[in-house]
Amino acid sequence: MTFEEIEKNETIRAYISKADESLVALGYTEHSFAHVTHVATMAGYLLETLGYDAHTVELAKIAGYLHDIGNLVNRIEHSQSGAVMAFQILTSLGFGAEDVATIVTAIGNHDEGTGVPVNAVAAALILADKADVRRSRVRNQDTTTFDIHDRVNYSVKKSTLKINEDRTLVKLKLTVDTHFGSVMDYFEIFMQRMILCRKAAEKLGLQFKLIINEQQLI
Repeated sequence: MTFEEIEKNETIRAYISKADESLVALGYTEHSFAHVTHVATMAGYLLETLGYDAHTVELAKIAGYLHDIGNLVNRIEHSQSGAVMAFQILTSLGFGAEDVATIVTAIGNHDEGTGVPVNAVAAALILADKADVRRSRVRNQDTTTFDIHDRVNYSVKKSTLKINEDRTLVKLKLTVDTHFGSVMDYFEIFMQRMILCRKAAEKLGLQFKLIINEQQLI
């Protein structure tokens, strides 16, 4: 089964949609189809650019698409519950044990609280997920009531994740409007994520660089 078939699977789509509904109720930023599709695309881009085979790239895209379904159960430990859900879904769809194991491992390790980039697919998923910071993920349109997560995401006018031509480093470049959130706000809530991104990059044989408003910070 291909990524495109997974993407169109109505059961999976229902889980993603319902998981995001729970996060709406909790006041979280967007975790629906825009986010998971972006993460799937970027995870695939990273491994394809680094020369991984097409099958591994496909597994990374599937992991990216499924990575947040655990929010359906609870936001707390959603990576672990999502991994268990993905195991059941993929097994029922006829995926082989090796592929299920790779995808489940990546999903179970994508959260900065407990995650470790134990393999290339997990590393690509971590980088793709943590780099998705953007204004359009903020649901709250009343800027006077923004919490720090709203401020930081809303302040990011542009975000790009790119591997250099020599395939030696991966850069996360952010254009930040400091009227809504400061660079220090970003580090206050995302420092753990950036440390995990550095570890993920190293797993892929890369250096990780964070550049905000043309200044390299990591």
